[in-house]
Amino acid sequence: MEGRLVLALILGVCTTIPCHAYYSQSKPYVPPTEKVAQLHFFFHDTISGKDPSAVLVAHPNFTTAFNNTPIPFGSVFATDDPITVGPNLTSGVIGNAQGLWASTGQDVLDLVVYWDIGFNQGKFNGSSISIFSRDPITQPEREVAVVGGRGKFRMAKGFAKLKTYFADFSTGDAIVECNVTVIHH
Repeated sequence: MEGRLVLALILGVCTTIPCHAYYSQSKPYVPPTEKVAQLHFFFHDTISGKDPSAVLVAHPNFTTAFNNTPIPFGSVFATDDPITVGPNLTSGVIGNAQGLWASTGQDVLDLVVYWDIGFNQGKFNGSSISIFSRDPITQPEREVAVVGGRGKFRMAKGFAKLKTYFADFSTGDAIVECNVTVIHH
């Protein structure tokens, strides 16, 4: 009798479905409906002056490419650029673009940019989009990739068309117009 009880306990333990699995098969995932947002704003990248919004955080010990510019090849800048409704800072700040950009072109002045563009006004207050892409800044218009987001832009993808509105190549200061198409949930 004792042997049967032990056998019954062993079989019971072996056939019990584990309830500590790391997944559930209860319901299939149904992704939410995708939405599209069209955004238009300007960001102000200021290297010069007493209160810059982009600062040099790393540079090579030597470089021959673009040595006579404020952004020689191999330079890395940290940014906290204001985002505005219009091209002037007085047009209303709606957020900021925080991140990094690096001068990566040896033959042509190119950047690789990572920005988290956060909004602190309006419909998208508290939300942000993430951009990580190559930015060939000498071209009048270029496209960068939207690779993510948070808040209302959770799981974002898309692209941003960038157009230089103003550039001072002696100081490195620039104002860039952004037209962004964001696909999000």
